[in-house]
Amino acid sequence: MFDARLAPVQRRLLQPLAQHLHGQGVRADTLTLAGFALGLLAVGAAAAGLPLLALAGLLANRLADGLDGAVARLAGPTDRGAFLDIALDFLFYALFPLGFALADPAANALPAAVLIASFIGTGSSFLAFSLIADRRGLKAADYPSKGIYYLGGLTEGAETIALFVAFCLFPPAFAPLALIFAAACAVTTALRLLAGWRMFG
Repeated sequence: MFDARLAPVQRRLLQPLAQHLHGQGVRADTLTLAGFALGLLAVGAAAAGLPLLALAGLLANRLADGLDGAVARLAGPTDRGAFLDIALDFLFYALFPLGFALADPAANALPAAVLIASFIGTGSSFLAFSLIADRRGLKAADYPSKGIYYLGGLTEGAETIALFVAFCLFPPAFAPLALIFAAACAVTTALRLLAGWRMFG
């Protein structure tokens, strides 16, 4: 919901560091893989009952995710980079709630399962729409620098990261937060399915 408005601010903030990294020969794919590794450490920290360490890993993961795109724009984006970026982002989004489920299965396993299932809805509708949009040569005006067509919704990247931060700061509230967000994801999925139905008819 807020990604399109936050993207220009993010680009301005990250540009100096991205230019430095690019000047040092750091590749965007390296940042993508390093960010995913940091994300896995965050998942492990959550599973071990260390939510503040999980928060640090989460923030590091998101910083790397922003920097890889900024470096890619300087070096020239590639299809492999776009593939790695979106695939590993979706995988991280599914794994992070799993960490909290492992930390407290009795309280968190079912809400985490519902949340991850809702991510399948938002992710599959997002990617299916992007595939057909690409076949038709459509471009998302709000996300001109993205490697694939970005279809917005009620729950996008910014909202998901805000949820994950809340998990880390308020671990006992994991279950209600997960279920509320899963409901919002269901709305996003329904709206995307409707948009695809209408646009591709």
